[in-house]
Amino acid sequence: MSTEARQYNASPPLPPDESYWTALLQEGEVAADRGKPQLDDALWGSFDVENPDQDRSAAPYSGSQADWEQVEQVFEADTTVELRVIGYNRGGLLVEWNSLRGFIPASQLVDFPVMADSRQRRDSLANRVGQRLRMRVIELEREQNRLILSERAAQVQPGTRANVLHTIDKGDICTGRVTNLCEFGVFVDLGGLEGLIHISELSWGRVGHPGDILKRGDTIEVYVMHVDQDQGRVALSLKRLHPDPWQTVETRYTVGEMVEGVITNVVDFGAFACIEEGLEGLIHVSELAEGHFLHPRNVVREGDTVRARILNIDGRNRRLGLSLRR
Repeated sequence: MSTEARQYNASPPLPPDESYWTALLQEGEVAADRGKPQLDDALWGSFDVENPDQDRSAAPYSGSQADWEQVEQVFEADTTVELRVIGYNRGGLLVEWNSLRGFIPASQLVDFPVMADSRQRRDSLANRVGQRLRMRVIELEREQNRLILSERAAQVQPGTRANVLHTIDKGDICTGRVTNLCEFGVFVDLGGLEGLIHISELSWGRVGHPGDILKRGDTIEVYVMHVDQDQGRVALSLKRLHPDPWQTVETRYTVGEMVEGVITNVVDFGAFACIEEGLEGLIHVSELAEGHFLHPRNVVREGDTVRARILNIDGRNRRLGLSLRR
């Protein structure tokens, strides 16, 4: 079965359970095995550092006990620190804190441009090596040698993030401002604390890139999915402000009904058409047109508006069969 067919038959994605941390690490090249130290070659071995003679096969930086205690005090006091950037990889920057090494994801840098060009992204990160940045600790797990910092989080006053954390709860609807867009989702400032809308929580429909829906500076309402008081993470959703269209599809549409839709994707086995936000149906290649044709793109293309007949409806499995044949 093709990739698109598997996606069509798959059930909707579950709410991201560790979306904040997963998203940050997705941008950085870090080890997936949480049971191992996070400062091994999978993380730091891919960094370009100031010292070209550095032995990248050396043991990971575990750091001294005194430095870890200092980091923990700064984290608990919610104060900022100024550290020097000593390296970078495609996901972010490496900073030095005495015997410790910390990671700043690119998504947590101030005014970091959203770029599709990998060379531009690399140059922008490389230009920050040697600079001293003011930042705040946003993730700390000593047992796993994990130290994550944020330049953007350092823009607010001490205690602000904690206050926001204690005033919001799961199920709340909050107003926030979009501060950054990445491949994996959108960061939203809730008034001194940033929450994350994972890309799967932006819309009930297909989302190619968060930038297709939102842009920096937008003021939006968001639904609070989860609040982690200990780690300071907030998972948000945009789509959950609206009902899931698949839950009521069978009461709002009937087999044989004619509907209007926009072609969103054309593949070897047919085409997908969106008949309303979040509701996408499949026009199988056998239902595209009478007669013979070389490829579905000889019949329809992305962006075309079509009138189709509903062949079958399966709300539980999120399937909708359409036909263009008369």
